[in-house]
Amino acid sequence: MKKIFGLTALSVLILGLLIGAGSAAAESWSFGVMSDTQWTAPDDPANKNPNGVAVSIINQLNQQFINHGVKFVIQVGDLTENGNDADIATRAAAAQQLYAKGIGFFPMRGNHETYASPANSYGIPAVQSNFPQTQGLSNTFGAANFNSPTSVSADLKGMSYSFDYGKAGSKARFVIIDPWATPSKKVDAAGYSYGYSIADQQAWISDRLDKNPRGTEHAFVFSHQPIMAENHQDSPFNGFTNANPDMQNAFFASLQLNNASYYISGHDHIHQRSIITSPNGAFKVQELICASDSSKFYTPKALDQANWFGQKRAETSLSQERYHVGFYIFTVDGPRVTVDYYSDDTGNWGSDNCYPNGATPQSCTTAGSHITPTFKFVKKETWGYSLNGQEFLIPQGQTYTSVVDSFEKTTARILGGTNNSTMQDYNVRPLTKAVNTGWTDAKTWRSDCDHSKLKKPRFDPASDILTIWGMADLGSDETDPYTISMTYSGNDSGKGGFGLAAKDEWGNWVNAVDLNSGSSSKKFHAGPWKAEYGLGTYGIDPKTNSAWAVINYNGDFAVGKFDK
Repeated sequence: MKKIFGLTALSVLILGLLIGAGSAAAESWSFGVMSDTQWTAPDDPANKNPNGVAVSIINQLNQQFINHGVKFVIQVGDLTENGNDADIATRAAAAQQLYAKGIGFFPMRGNHETYASPANSYGIPAVQSNFPQTQGLSNTFGAANFNSPTSVSADLKGMSYSFDYGKAGSKARFVIIDPWATPSKKVDAAGYSYGYSIADQQAWISDRLDKNPRGTEHAFVFSHQPIMAENHQDSPFNGFTNANPDMQNAFFASLQLNNASYYISGHDHIHQRSIITSPNGAFKVQELICASDSSKFYTPKALDQANWFGQKRAETSLSQERYHVGFYIFTVDGPRVTVDYYSDDTGNWGSDNCYPNGATPQSCTTAGSHITPTFKFVKKETWGYSLNGQEFLIPQGQTYTSVVDSFEKTTARILGGTNNSTMQDYNVRPLTKAVNTGWTDAKTWRSDCDHSKLKKPRFDPASDILTIWGMADLGSDETDPYTISMTYSGNDSGKGGFGLAAKDEWGNWVNAVDLNSGSSSKKFHAGPWKAEYGLGTYGIDPKTNSAWAVINYNGDFAVGKFDK
């Protein structure tokens, strides 16, 4: 891989990028996210998946998280198939591989943890005893400031919970919400047994997310059910997606107004990213539904099915991958968060007795071996955001020229390029690009970053450093060709290798056009960009003190001197 899109762990370690002007160096770190781990196949000839727990998949994911050097892993519910106490203990035992490497594991209940009840109190005592870390009692591995809404009910201790991780400048709060049935409250709706609703817990949620006193730069919100799923039509709002709009509006507001950019869930066994709009149209959140880590995979339901109640109009589909096993690596780096999605390179798995044959999931007629393969995981997608940047939604067929952002004395803009993607989700909705920008202050970067490991001479940017995410299709790091322009300080004439630079996979800053994919004709032009200039052209416009380049990837960019 000759270039990066978003951040790589290597470049983060080398460059130590910073939160902003005048700040101390922010310490970057990563956490992992995985989803439902039920084993549902009727046979298990290899005896690798006891008690309805997909241990054969968990073990492979654990090794991936160890290899990526994460600090902890969050699983978004459905730890087991049947929710028995022995099943929950089996899932806890499968986390020991992480603990042995100093990596935390923070689970939550899904609906399946309630299925052995009421005999075992909806799995609550088993979760509390097997995962004391959710109460901050042990196996916390650096996570701190644990809190649960026990003022709502003692049943919620360690079920809904929050904690903090990281050092100042790159610190995050994690808020896990459990709405499932408890011994003291059970409400049946949309085919599920709910307990203390989001409305019951909203005061606690708002308090934990409040950006003013919370003392963290970032906040992430997790619950097992999606706000709006693709197959399941229930929601975390005690009903279908049309249920309790006032509850929904208050919840959406608490996320958006406190810079909680992502709501992360499972339940649907599909990789899906969407922008969801609140019922009143006032607030939005990006939802990530996590890919399956079980023997079960779901197919999206038609958009006109009755139990959607017309609510699919509130969803803008960004990305989708079906019938794959996958996981996620989140990297927190100052004001910036980068997410990498990895999934197996085969996919097309069928559910239950088809698994793990690659038969068409909708028409599987032959049983599989029921033995989990050794997965080869590959990076499929990278996206991210920055607290000092912006997000731009670009539908297919529209130009990227609305992408304009400024930081300190630098302005970046996309001068040309069109979203030519033809990618669609299962329901044939064209996928929209969520293009995000973020910034690193050049002055602080110069004084604090360690250049000793770089292969080329120190880079002294004449602009602040821009990061762009979100323009590539799933499965590729190549984007549509586009022209990026950045202003700079100084009066360089363009001679001596001065222009728009990009950071390569080793952390070196090179001519931005050198990292293009495919056929690219490298040529310098003095003066402003023109629409007829092709991929690989670059230049300096002294009249506007700006450098520009025609490129086809996302990454980190700055204006400065580089090797020709």
